[in-house]
Amino acid sequence: MESFAQSDLKRSRMDGTLEGVRVAFLPRHGRGHLFTPTNLPFRANIYGMKLLGVERILSASAVGSLQERYAPLDMVIPDQFFDRTRARAHESTFFGDGIVAHITFAHPVCDELGDVLEAACGAADVRTHRGGTYLCMEGPAFSTKAESNVYRSWGMDVIGMTNLQEAKLAREAEICYATLALVTDYDCWHEEHDAVSVETVVEYLNKNVRNAQVIMRDAVKQLSDKPRNCTCGSALKNAIFTAPNLWPEATKKKLEAIVGKYSTE
Repeated sequence: MESFAQSDLKRSRMDGTLEGVRVAFLPRHGRGHLFTPTNLPFRANIYGMKLLGVERILSASAVGSLQERYAPLDMVIPDQFFDRTRARAHESTFFGDGIVAHITFAHPVCDELGDVLEAACGAADVRTHRGGTYLCMEGPAFSTKAESNVYRSWGMDVIGMTNLQEAKLAREAEICYATLALVTDYDCWHEEHDAVSVETVVEYLNKNVRNAQVIMRDAVKQLSDKPRNCTCGSALKNAIFTAPNLWPEATKKKLEAIVGKYSTE
């Protein structure tokens, strides 16, 4: 774990209980919003969750809408991701340095977690859309209008800057992952909403946060006695191509929490 810069993780992470369930909360940008999306310690964040014994990650993320049907204050539970980042290759996988793995990522979101989030959104009486594609951009600047319109023409649904790497690493770590996307605005493509004031966006963001808190609390309660019946917990089975006897000792030690159970196969 030392190889994944855990000092920042330790300062930011908060452990405790919610609805009687042991949970870990991690503000991905650090307390006080210290990291740009490009500079986020994605591997440290996910590996730290693995070390804690976390089996499921519910990710709440502010997004822009790329389609008319997703209005500000709506919730979206995406089932696909599209990668438009370009400076995060080193933070997009745990593997390399002598151990090669190729996970299956056709369906990047855990359906079981998606079901739980959808039910929690319904209980909170929040307008929710199940499914859709989250386009992950590099940032930290937002899109130009030309970019936004191209993404719309591709059929993308919402746009953010963080969740693609998290989803990939969670799959490699055999942790269930799902996103609760909180729509704050129409990105910059919408002519009628292009001039929305900062005050309005902040108001929407605060309302979304309050809704997300209610939804997450209910989702955690639902998961408290729900066993994992998905395949996320065995995502690395048959995915590691390097024979265990060829694994470099340093890499094996660094990834012990992830690959340890496969080291004798």
